[in-house]
Amino acid sequence: MREGVLADIGLLALGLGLLLGGGHALVTGASALARRLGVSPLLIGLTVVAFGTSAPELAVSLDAALAGRGGIAFGNVFGSNLANIGLILGIGALVRPLVIGSGILVREIPLMLLATVAAVVLALDPWLRDAPAVFDRADGVMLLLLFALFLYMAVGDVLRGRADDALVRAAGAPPLLPIPKGERVGRNVVLIVAGLAGLFFGGDLTVDSATSIARALGVTEAVIGLTIVAVGTSLPELVASVIAASRGETDLAVGNVVGSNLFNLLFILGTTAAVAPVPVPAGGVWDLAAVTLITVALLPLAVTHGRRLVRWEGAALLLGWVAYGLWRIMASSGA
Repeated sequence: MREGVLADIGLLALGLGLLLGGGHALVTGASALARRLGVSPLLIGLTVVAFGTSAPELAVSLDAALAGRGGIAFGNVFGSNLANIGLILGIGALVRPLVIGSGILVREIPLMLLATVAAVVLALDPWLRDAPAVFDRADGVMLLLLFALFLYMAVGDVLRGRADDALVRAAGAPPLLPIPKGERVGRNVVLIVAGLAGLFFGGDLTVDSATSIARALGVTEAVIGLTIVAVGTSLPELVASVIAASRGETDLAVGNVVGSNLFNLLFILGTTAAVAPVPVPAGGVWDLAAVTLITVALLPLAVTHGRRLVRWEGAALLLGWVAYGLWRIMASSGA
């Protein structure tokens, strides 16, 4: 059994590698192609790049839901949001205190809290209408409508020239890299196709291997999705935020996390639920509570110390994330 688990871990690593590589190829090819067509770099950042960097989470969640493994889909979405705040902001603040821009504080963090509360309310079916706790197609459509409203507001900011907002700049930064001279459209198309293929096969491999690991270790699929899979698919955000913090662009690190969380809740969960039901697994109520708690906690942390997330606060977020993950694994193993 031990050899089987090691083999599954290797397949999981390969699947995550395909997801991350596929997402990077998709972003690179689509961004360059859009710029060739004269699209604004900031507009590309809020659409092509934002969608592309969320592609690994979307691929895993869709594949899991369609395969009837809703626990992984659920754990991946809410685990990614937990990791974004606890792990990524925690590490980022340890690297350098994170500045919270006024736009992020006044609008984006409240929007993230609103999206979190909306997702939690949609999961309260047993209490609200005496039905199983599941994100169904109607819930998915509702989340996608909220996402369309958020995207409309963000794109409107670009068109009105509000490019100094941290969330907008975080999305617009990657496409600003220069395009090599002589680069042809064909190369970008190949990158897009290769990226989509990597996402497809990587998502399938990740879900299958994560399921096998969960069974071998005696934990639930939701816990594997909440921990290993969620962290793996959040690696692009972790790298981008740590680099931004180390360069002193700390507001970009926060904007990157807030934007990712909004995409996860509204676009990824919404799209997945609209395609296939995503049930709330056993213990999922604790995950919903944890995501809500850490999101609510971010607001008072953001307004203290001169609107900065300082090192001890980052350490507290990181330790809280680690403690919760360990508790969920132990509780699942003992179940």
